[in-house]
Amino acid sequence: MSTTVDLDQQRGAPRDRRRAELREFLRSRRERLAPTEVGLPEAGRRRTPGLRREEVAVLAGVGVSWYTWLEQGRDIKVSDDVLDAVARALLLDEVERTHLYRLAGLNPPQRQAAPSVPASPQMRRLLDAWAPGPGYIRDRHWNFTAVNEAARLVFGYGETDHNCLVSYFTNARYRVLHQHWEEIAPAVAAGFRADAARYPDDPEFDRIAEDLAQVSAEFAELWARHDAAEHSTAVKAVDHPEAGLLVFDATLFPVPEHPGHHLILHNPRPGTGTTQRLERLLRSQPGGGTPTTN
Repeated sequence: MSTTVDLDQQRGAPRDRRRAELREFLRSRRERLAPTEVGLPEAGRRRTPGLRREEVAVLAGVGVSWYTWLEQGRDIKVSDDVLDAVARALLLDEVERTHLYRLAGLNPPQRQAAPSVPASPQMRRLLDAWAPGPGYIRDRHWNFTAVNEAARLVFGYGETDHNCLVSYFTNARYRVLHQHWEEIAPAVAAGFRADAARYPDDPEFDRIAEDLAQVSAEFAELWARHDAAEHSTAVKAVDHPEAGLLVFDATLFPVPEHPGHHLILHNPRPGTGTTQRLERLLRSQPGGGTPTTN
């Protein structure tokens, strides 16, 4: 269903600044386009560069007066359907379309998640460079696409660990190492449900949850609560049998070129001695802890 916002309901300086930004943005996008780029014939010499307002209106299927008022930042009602039409007419890319929504006072549409893809060489180098800090990349279904050696050593990930959620509830070694497993488990399940709600037409979330509930009664109980939560940071404490207590600040970063994918980096918490213990742990491994990702 289309959503609508009345621009004259917005008050004060922020409203005026947004209108000015909207006016300049639309004008600049219009002026950068040649008629031939949008399928229009050349119409002789033009006094101003780019498309005319009436041409944008025709391409978007809206009234000339309405588009003129929009570009002028006038008090008019705008809808997401019409903004999408204007975005198509002006050949806006996804970032520009989102910017247009914000300037018009509407929430940007949810970006479509990219299919799971292997981590790029650049991202793998980033994970390797993050050592001795643990790090990994997961896709929208929480499948691992890359895990650095520090994460494998610290969290006990093995060759059978392919999904972050599944590993949390089924990897016995991870559970033993994690100091606050039971307290954090509800937030983990709630985070997966919140991510699933972003993609209601994707049945893979239900499949993962149903399969996991069959083998983990604890997850089944938590999943039945229908709790949802979003977290971009967390504290993880690991009681490692070789290194001792390791405490990390974990931060989740979206991967812009692959919507739905996230980079999770763990930074040793200052004052806990984690950095020194972690470095000793990596040095004690065959090869001296040479970074690898897979």
